[in-house]
Amino acid sequence: MKNRTDSDYCTVRSGEACERLGISRDTLYAYVSRGLVRTIAQPGDARKSLYDRRDIEALLVRKSRGRSRRSVAESTINWGEPVLISKITRIADGQFYYRGNNAVEMSRSRTLEDILHTLAGVRSKSPARSKRVFPLQDGLSPFNRILEMMARQAIEHRAGDGRPRAGEIMRLTALSAAGCDRCLNVPVHALLAKEWSDDPGAADLLRRALVLCADHELNASTYAARVAASAGASLPAALLAGLSTLSGTGHGGITTRFLDWMDGFASGKTLSLQPGDAPPPGFGHPLYPDGDPRARELLRHCPMPAAWRDAMRQVNDATGARPSLDFALALLERHLRLPQGAALGIFAVGRTAGWIAHIFEQRRTGRLIRPRAAVDG
Repeated sequence: MKNRTDSDYCTVRSGEACERLGISRDTLYAYVSRGLVRTIAQPGDARKSLYDRRDIEALLVRKSRGRSRRSVAESTINWGEPVLISKITRIADGQFYYRGNNAVEMSRSRTLEDILHTLAGVRSKSPARSKRVFPLQDGLSPFNRILEMMARQAIEHRAGDGRPRAGEIMRLTALSAAGCDRCLNVPVHALLAKEWSDDPGAADLLRRALVLCADHELNASTYAARVAASAGASLPAALLAGLSTLSGTGHGGITTRFLDWMDGFASGKTLSLQPGDAPPPGFGHPLYPDGDPRARELLRHCPMPAAWRDAMRQVNDATGARPSLDFALALLERHLRLPQGAALGIFAVGRTAGWIAHIFEQRRTGRLIRPRAAVDG
């Protein structure tokens, strides 16, 4: 008897799936992103998908049972259904799209300035008024320099739309990360490469990474920035909310945790993984069960030491998890001999473009984001 694979069950077209479940196409794509519905490319037309009939049936059973208001709220907050409508980035079928454009393909030729314009309709521009951009403190990491600059901007910047200064703030973010206190009229990736590395391939690798970091739908830091924007916070204040959230050890801070783990693995101090163990930091992503496309793209262009390849193999064998974006950014930091903490700095500079787009989109709704709480006990 022939062994059946997942593809044998993927026979349901999108229109039929939406009709049977009573949902929109966006919700169907969200189910795919969350791993609730498996899918394959439709034979003969790779632009379309076929959906797993077993998963459709399971969702129908779940829907027929109904769910309490409280359980719906809990699942929404934890990798749940979309809680906000957005036209900026869509994650579906193991890929993600900026305004309908495949982000991985864009990373092969576009700059962060291009992506800022695509996502937010904003042009990056150099700060005006003074030759010296801002005083720099010695000893700060790239990310902490961004925090310091954004806090100063939040203090000095009045509430309001912020659009006239959005391009300038994007540029200030890059200058802060680079540790450069003078305006340089070069693209962001070239600026970072000039200040951080002597490697001739640094500029192109940084360009790719910045584009791939620019946005990723409604992640924790983007949600925080949108909440602040919905309350009428100024553009720098809303960006500061995003930066503060990104710093967390469960978000952008994973880059540091992974490097600590990798150093332990390379030195033999990290215990061997066993089947059933949870993946270490830097591996696995709930929205990409078959692998993070951002990491996959960057790893195609960045040489990897043998110890890192061994770690990748052992983690995959034990847990099935593949490298995440955090793994790839950490590899860039080590391969290019960038300043310590540069991986998180790259993440922050790139993601600022997406935050700006989300802040403006949220403001256009005119709504305050204010969930209710369920009291337990």
